[in-house]
Amino acid sequence: MKSFVLHLQDATHYERIDQVTSFVGQDDSGLFGILADHARMMTVLAFGLARYRTTDNHWHFLAVPRGLLYYFGNNLYLSTRRYIHDDEYGQISQALEDQLVTEETALRTIKDSLHRLEEEMFKRLWRMGHGEYPAS
Repeated sequence: MKSFVLHLQDATHYERIDQVTSFVGQDDSGLFGILADHARMMTVLAFGLARYRTTDNHWHFLAVPRGLLYYFGNNLYLSTRRYIHDDEYGQISQALEDQLVTEETALRTIKDSLHRLEEEMFKRLWRMGHGEYPAS
């Protein structure tokens, strides 16, 4: 069976995985698959799980918080800020859920902080418009 090379890259490390026979991922248009000798392509993976199969017919799983996927010349490049790589679906889905909760909490904190900053700016602008602060 024909195979290709998967190159996984994040902010801190790189992995080269030989003998990959198929890759399944999801972008904003939906699920897609890649086999050896696929045409050149590029897409942005959605947040979630992707998987690939090696020549030993074993599936491996990747959790990614979005990433750039580029296929050319029987090489598939996945670049992301970080990824989790595991052979056990249960472990990686739990890791993905934990990561999602952590990122959602951080995002909510940032949004709350920006909302408070915006409110404070509007208060100061209103006060300046009513002469409470001297224009400088």
